Amino acid sequence: MSRAPARLAGLEGCKGAIAPGYDADLVVWDPDAEYSVEPGMLHHRHKLSPYVGQLLPGVVRATYLRGEKIYDRGEFPSAQPGAFSSEVTDDAI
Repeated sequence: MSRAPARLAGLEGCKGAIAPGYDADLVVWDPDAEYSVEPGMLHHRHKLSPYVGQLLPGVVRATYLRGEKIYDRGEFPSAQPGAFSSEVTDDAI
């Protein structure tokens, strides 16, 4: 579920696997939990979503970017550490 998307994005040398030399980009997922989507929890510009008010299965508990925890049970650090890669081209997307 991650090797092919990394290849398509031109990132197969550093993303797409849990292996030495690869970025430690991981998600801690609780498949048994569920949550109701509310507009205040949406972190994109437009707060409209067909999922608002829906009860959805599974909850992301934590997210790690290059081994650094960037999301923990609903909380984000004040500064997001992500960066765009200059290696990604329009052809790869």
